[in-house]
Parts: sequence; C-alpha cells; structure tokens
Amino acid sequence: MVIVDKTEVLSQEERRLQEDRDRKKYWKKWGPYVAERQWSTVREDYSADGDAWSHFTYDMARSRTFRWGEDGIAGVSDSHGRLNIAFSFWNEKDGHIKERLFGLSNPQGVHGESIKEAHFHLDNTPTHSYMKYLYKLPQAAFPYEDLIKENAKRSKKEREYNLIDTGIFDKSKYWDCFIETAKEDDDPEELLFRVTCYNRGSEPAKLHVIPQVWFRNTWAWGYDATKPSITQTGELSAQIKHKELGERFFQCSPSPNSCGKDDDIEPEFLFTENDTNYEGLWNTKNKEKYVKDAFHQRIVHGNKKAVNPQQTGTKSCAWYPFNQGDGVAPGECAVVRFRITKKQTDAYLDEERFDDIMDQRAAEADEFYWKINPMPMSDDLRLIQRQALSGMMWCKQYYHFIWDQWANGDPAMPPPPASRKQIRNVQWKHMYLDDVLSMPDSWEYPFFAAWDSAFHCIPLAMIDPEFAKKQLDLFTREWYMHPNGQLPAYEWNFGDVNPPVHAWATFRTFKIERKMYGREDLDFLERVFQKLLLNFTWWCNRKDFDGKNVFEGGFLGLDNIGLFNRSDPLPTGGTLEQADATGWMAFYALSMLNIALELAKHRRIYEDIASKFFEHFILISDAMSYRHGDKTQSLWNEEDGFYYDAISWGPEWTHQMKVRSLVGLIPMYATLTLEPQVIARFPQFKKRMDWFINNRHEVAGRNIASMKRRGKDDRLLLSLCSEDRLRSILKYMLDPKEFLGDNGIRSLSKFHKDHPVSMDVNGQNYSVSYIPGDSDSGLFGGNSNWRGPIWIAVNFLLVESLLRFYMFYGNTFKVECPTGSGDYMHLGHVAEEIQHRLQHLMAKGDGGRRAIHDGNDMLDFDPNWKDYLWFYEFFDGDSGRGLGASHQTGWTGLMAKMVHDTGMNCRLPQTPRTPASAAAHYFDDVFSRQRRASLGARRPTGLARSMTNNRSIGSRSDWGHSTNTSRRPSTAAGTDPETADGDGDDDNDAKNDATAKTNGNAAVTGQGISRQWSIYKEEPATNGKKNGVEHRGEEISEQDEAINRYVQDQLARLKKQESNELSEEISAQNDGVDEREL
Repeated sequence: MVIVDKTEVLSQEERRLQEDRDRKKYWKKWGPYVAERQWSTVREDYSADGDAWSHFTYDMARSRTFRWGEDGIAGVSDSHGRLNIAFSFWNEKDGHIKERLFGLSNPQGVHGESIKEAHFHLDNTPTHSYMKYLYKLPQAAFPYEDLIKENAKRSKKEREYNLIDTGIFDKSKYWDCFIETAKEDDDPEELLFRVTCYNRGSEPAKLHVIPQVWFRNTWAWGYDATKPSITQTGELSAQIKHKELGERFFQCSPSPNSCGKDDDIEPEFLFTENDTNYEGLWNTKNKEKYVKDAFHQRIVHGNKKAVNPQQTGTKSCAWYPFNQGDGVAPGECAVVRFRITKKQTDAYLDEERFDDIMDQRAAEADEFYWKINPMPMSDDLRLIQRQALSGMMWCKQYYHFIWDQWANGDPAMPPPPASRKQIRNVQWKHMYLDDVLSMPDSWEYPFFAAWDSAFHCIPLAMIDPEFAKKQLDLFTREWYMHPNGQLPAYEWNFGDVNPPVHAWATFRTFKIERKMYGREDLDFLERVFQKLLLNFTWWCNRKDFDGKNVFEGGFLGLDNIGLFNRSDPLPTGGTLEQADATGWMAFYALSMLNIALELAKHRRIYEDIASKFFEHFILISDAMSYRHGDKTQSLWNEEDGFYYDAISWGPEWTHQMKVRSLVGLIPMYATLTLEPQVIARFPQFKKRMDWFINNRHEVAGRNIASMKRRGKDDRLLLSLCSEDRLRSILKYMLDPKEFLGDNGIRSLSKFHKDHPVSMDVNGQNYSVSYIPGDSDSGLFGGNSNWRGPIWIAVNFLLVESLLRFYMFYGNTFKVECPTGSGDYMHLGHVAEEIQHRLQHLMAKGDGGRRAIHDGNDMLDFDPNWKDYLWFYEFFDGDSGRGLGASHQTGWTGLMAKMVHDTGMNCRLPQTPRTPASAAAHYFDDVFSRQRRASLGARRPTGLARSMTNNRSIGSRSDWGHSTNTSRRPSTAAGTDPETADGDGDDDNDAKNDATAKTNGNAAVTGQGISRQWSIYKEEPATNGKKNGVEHRGEEISEQDEAINRYVQDQLARLKKQESNELSEEISAQNDGVDEREL
C-alpha cells in the first residue's frame, strides 16, 4: 500500500487481497493446495503397527485411492480439496507416467525420507492470481532403482545420493517444464493454465504432456455416495459437475506443433474413476470397472480398454503427444494451454488473449513484490527474496483429518486393526481439521508442525497478513487446541511438545501488519491471547515438574542436540532440567507481557495480566541461576560462563552436562525493552513492578539484567542475561572456533569436534560431538541434525534478541566480533553481521558460487539452473551446504525478512565486513549506474553489479522471452513512511538521528510523488519470438526522476561521511527496531 495525497494507491494484487479480506470476492478459493506427497503420511496409514512408510508407498499411489487428500505436480485445487488440477508427463522411456514427485521413504533414505527430483517454486502471489513452477524432467529413463539401491549402500556418515548425482542431467538431456497458472482480471473462478516445455538437450526428444483434472474421492467411504462427474461435451471440452462446486468446464486448446509438422496437436480426452485398483494391488475384485491407474495403462502400455469409452468419470486428462517424427527439436518448446471455466463455449481459446492475461498477471506479480521491497539492492538478493516468498505460497496445502473417522474406520470399509487406536494420537479425539495450512515442506513434511507454522507467519505477514493471522488463530481454536490447553505438535504425535513461540509470532504478525499496511487487528490479538493463557497454564502445570520454575521433560524441535533423547525418560534416572526449555518459557512470559501491555492501551484490565507475566518472568529468571537459596548453582556455570542442561536427582544433587550448544544461547531470547512512556502509562503495572524491585530485591537484582538501571533513552530491560553473562555468552557465540560460522550461528560449538562430551550409563556410552553436516544417527528419523548445522529460525530469534539488547545498551556496549579479531561492534552491528552471513548462504559471491550448492558447477553456472534456488531445512556449519528438506521455505522463508531488513547494504559473500566494501557494492556501483542512466529514455533495468545474475526474478515465463530479459517496475517510490527504512515490522527497531533523517527524506519522497502503478516497459525480445505482454506506462513518470534525484543525493551525502559513520548509518537504517513500539 502507498499513501499519495492521503489516498491509498493499491497494486492490482493488493486490490484482490482487499476484496478477499472484505468478502467481496473469494480470490483464495483456488490455490496450490494439492500436496506434493500424500502417500506414506500418517493420515493414510491404516496399519496395525503404525508403519506409515510401508503401508502406503510411492508405487501404490498410482493405483490406490487416497482417503484424506491428493497429491500431484504443481497441483491446484479449491480450498476444500474437492476438484484437483495437476500435471503429468511421459518421456517414452519410463515405465509409468510422471504424475507425482518421487523420493525415498524414511527407511530407504541415508538420512531419512528424501525427495529425489529437481523442481522449483518460482513465483506465486498471495491470492494465487499468478503462479509459476518449474519441473525438470529427464529425457532418459528416470533412475528409480539406482537411487534406491545406491542410497541403501551408504552409511549414516556418507552423503545422500541425489538425482543430480546420477548424471542424468549431464549434457542437458532434460525438459524444462514451466507450469503457469493465472486467474482472470475480475473473476477468481476463471483459471488459466499454460505449460511450456523446453528441450534443453542437443538432440530431438519426444514428450507427452498430460494435464489431469479429478475429484478427491469422497463417495467410497460410506458417508455420501453422491458422485461428481467429468464428461466430455465437445471436441476440446469436458463438463465438470459437483453438488457444491456447481458446473464448470475443462476447456483445452490445440497446441502448436513443435515437431516439425504444420498441423496442430489436438489433445485426446481420457476418463476413468478415482477408485482403487484392488485387482492390480492385491489380486482381489475391483469395485469399479475403471480405476485410478487407467491413464498409465492407456498411454504407457497402450491398453485402450483401461479407460471409459463413454468419456465420463471422476478423473480425466487431456493427452498431448509431442512425438511426431523425431519429436521436439533442440531448443524448441512444446506449449499446452487450457482453462477451468464456468463459461460453456465450443469456440477455440484465443491464444493471444490467453497469453495477454497470463503475462498481465505475471507483470502484476512483479508490481506487487516490488512494492513489498522497493529499496535498491542487488538483483540476486531480490531473486532470493522473491523465490522465498513464492515458496511460502506453494507450500500452502489443504489438510483434512477427522480423528473419529480416522481411528474407527469408515462405514463402507473394513474396520482398521484394533491395535491401531493405541499407536498414536489417542488423546486427540476432538480434532476435526478441514483447512488450508502452511506446511514446512510440501513433499518432505506435508503436514503442519506447530512451531514451524509460527515462524512461517513472519514472512507470510509481509505479503498476506490475513492468512498469517488465520494460521495463528487456527491453532488456538477448539478443534485444534487440546481441551487442556496444549497445542498440537504434528501428525506423527500431536502430543509432542514444541518450543512455545506462538505468542511471539502472534505479536510480530500484529505489528508487521500495523507497520506495513497501517491496520491494527486488536480482535485478532485479543482472541489469540485469551487462548494462549490456557496454553501458558498448561506449560506451567505439565512441564514444571515440581513448581520450581525450571522446565524439563524435553520437547520436539531441537531433536538430537543433547546427550539423551529429551522426550524420553532419562537412562540415568532423575529429571532433565533444560536451560533452553526454561529460556523458552521466560521468552514466552515476556511475549505475553508484551501483548498484555498492547491490549492494556485499549482495555485496562490487561494491566493486571501484564503484572502477572512480569512476575512469572522474574521467578523463572531467578530459578535459572538460584534454585535453593543463595549458594546452590543451577543452570548457569560460573566457571565456564555458559548455560547448561542439568540432571537433577533431588534437592541437593545435580549434574551439569557441559555441552556448548544452542541450549546455552536460547536464554538470550528472553529479552524485552520497556519504554518509559509505556511504564508511565500504566500506573498499576508500574506500582507492582516497583514493589517487586524494592521488596524482592534478592530476586530482582541478582544475575539478571538490573531492573534498577535505565538504559538508552531511559529504557528498562527485562532479560535473563545480566551484562556480565551476556558478554560471556557472546564471547563464545562470536568465536569462529565455537559458534560463529561463515554463514551464521552453529547449533553446536565447533569446540566439540576435538572435545566431545560423553557419559557412560549402565555400560552404554552416550556422546555429543560436532557434526556440521547430516546427522550420523537415526534419532528422530535421522533427517535433521542439531549438532553443528546452521538453522535459520533460531538464528532469526538470536538476531532479534541482539537488537533488543542494542535498544537498551546503545553504542556503549561493544563486543569483539569475531572473537579474537580485534574488531569491536555494538550489538546492532553484530545483529546485522549475522544477517549478512545468513544471506551469504544463498547469495552469489564474486565468483558466481552459492554456498548452498557446495561447489556444484551445474547449479552455480549453468544458465538453466543458476537462478533457481532450493530452500533447505538446515545448512552445513562449515561450508553452508544445503541439507535436509529442499523446499523448506517454511522457516527458511525467513530469509525473505532478512533480505527486506538488511539486503540493501549486505556485502558480498567472502568479503570482509568494512564500510567500504558494503558501500562500494551497494552504493557506489549501484547508484552510479542509476545516475548514469538517461532519464529521458526508458527506465534503466540494471541495478546490480555485472557479476550478479543478469536474469532478474522479474523475468516472466520463458515463453516468448529471452532468458536475459530483465523486467522491473518503473519506480521504487511511493514507500509507506513507516517502511521506508527497509523494515516491515516494529518489534525491535533502533534508529539513530542520522537514520531518522534518511527515513524522513524517503517518506517525503514517497508521499510527495504522484504514482500510477503500471506495467513497466519490457526489454525487446532477442530471439525473434513475440513478447508476451503489451507494454503500458512506457514513459518515465515524474516520480522516477524524483527517486533518481533522491538516490543521487543519498550517494553524495554518504560519500562525504567518514567510513565509520557510513557503517553506523547503514546498519541502523536496517536494524529493524522502532523505539515507539517497545
């Protein structure tokens, strides 16, 4: 949103979001809600022993009907998963159609379940008005057996064997299949689909493109036998009928023949039923004549009897064979267009109109994302942010689960084994889920995980705060939250416990929306807060074993970080007292305190609740250091200056486990800065706080941040860490020999590489050592590792904590960063440094390499790979190599927020952190190129150095475009005054005077310019093909000139300053803290 002359100026996508929010049009009814994997999920497991991986396998999925969802490639469905559209392909080499993504099950994988495909989530808007997906299909036979057998040979200490390791992409013998979806201008029910498949090889190749449209099976279970239908009604169309969705049509277009022939390729419609092939799977009689795997039988094996000759069924496809002669020539593309529409017509699709709509939506997506982050930065970082946010959208999924039906079975099906009820989730009988949720990874984790979802909401709130708020609200609703107040963890065990981050995410989402969009949703904040009171009470009653305010018992999330499985009883006996669990609870108390103070501005009764959480925090803080009087040490080790977990066997007998890990850093999360205005505004809260400080000084004054001391601008600090303890922890954290890696903060100190920690218990040895890459054990499934790698989510919270400390200490508190370097920084700069290092995981260095690719030449340099990114689950603590799930734009999507906050002055990877290096890359070079551009000609498109990718993420579909085409909105002006500093939230902003001046100038520039958000001019095509969109707004508007003048003024001003002043301003400009809000 932009404010021009006190009037909102909305992009087209923002208008759609507003219409959806106001319930005028249901723009989110259709979206990418089809899972990428439904097989081998807990919901589809009806086994006696709970072995979900073997009960419903990849090979079974072709023939067996899913009970609770569907899966597919680039799948689109309605918000209740009734009608599904997805894409399949056949290269005439594979034994079955490629209609779903392949991967290894947990027992098959070297490090747990692992996808073995090459696909990318390239673009997606919040209303899904435009979506783009890339699937790379090998032209040779897919190496299914090779992947299974080779991974079976490898040990836990070896790397996974992935698809790109097989050599199948060598010599570029593959298809780039770009799949695009768009909605019409004013009708969210009209869906357009375009598939463009490029032959990247040097020889002709044959391809079959097979879009599928089908209904999720809701009729076979004994509740409602009414079947929907899809029936061919015209040469190129089929009628779709559903009692709730109504009538619509599957309308196809002939495709240009790219096989050297003159005639068009017309699709053949095929029909079958979405019902299980019992005969093929178990040699028993089929319930239906036509079954789910009919298209494989017809297309691959030539069995015409497998499909319904009456041209009707609940599952359909349009079969486009590009196999005439030798097939599609090298460098050429096969294009398929079709639509799902409510408009019945026998006329052919107008291809020109079709492409104009598709490309118009793509251009509006560019416009929307440019407005989210209009500040000047490299194209490469902008690409990273765009794909991160797009991946967040692609990982939305329809999630259906009804415990009663799942546990007891369905009326029309054999009853499940009696033992099944006792295997998992016995205590969650109230669950009735029928929602679109944000998934951690749409293939590897196609189910919600409570604390993942909380992190997702931070980048989601940047582009769609309504969806983010709904996610947070859903988990506290009575059909999710347990009656006792516990939040469900994940479907493998809803009763596991995740770190309590829900309150933090709720308040952050509230404030991001307030700052970026000017809306305060107090109803949302109050509604979720009320439910979280129940959850906080559950934590206190269930995880604080004897009321000592020291929390124990283990929880899911940091998995193998300790010596023992922290969710199981200790082999040593006794109770595990966790520094991180206690730190999390102190963090939870402060988050609740923060929300209570916000609500108290409008309803004074929350002032008393704020006092209650203040007291909770103080007692938890004290317990972390003093448990039984003044002399008994608990979780803080004075000798080492670090927090450790401890085993307690009684009041006077404890043993600390001296593992230096995130366990000892997490207490820093529990930090809150209170503004003097806030304290003065609430006299009852101040009275209670003063009483506690004056009358419980033995608790309020020892080894936590002093509450009598006032910091910068008379602020008050609530923190678990006193100044001395903070310095001690940071000395470890910023030491390259301990936690500080080139690409972020490690989860375990590198010290333990040569100094492992071990304990012998009853003849069994338990040990922890530094393992920077994949896990070397099968603990927690073996597919995650917290003993060395870098995890984005916990790093993000560390950054926020450092910024809150900076708000209190200001420039007076400096630490050596890195430890031993002789360079000292205040905590704002330290926070910025960590964010830069995290961005270096994905950003290109001067040599063009990305750390996540671990030196792979194809991924780094091949023009058809180098600009497509995988957002991994975690990263090697030494090299930055991507590990775990490859599409975890769940919490790795936080990268988008960090780019938003500090991308403008992020230095190149592998360059020293100096003011000159940052300025030279992102100011001198970028801004001088901008200055040299002619204002009388079209808008210059190059804002990045020549070393960075010249293919902007703004480049749309490869159809009719040069791969070097760069597209960008015509101006970065029009910024909301509150977001002009490059920050989209206000949780922890620290703005010095220089920054305030800069932000003020930006605000004036943004408000004083009349702005018409229009489609920018596109680069001319270089390959003779048509450009996909008619150009609008070809003239440079006056705001372009103004923003150019502003950029030049800033450059001149910055160059006049000393380098240390420049560094100070750049950092503070992006530190992301708003003093008015905390």
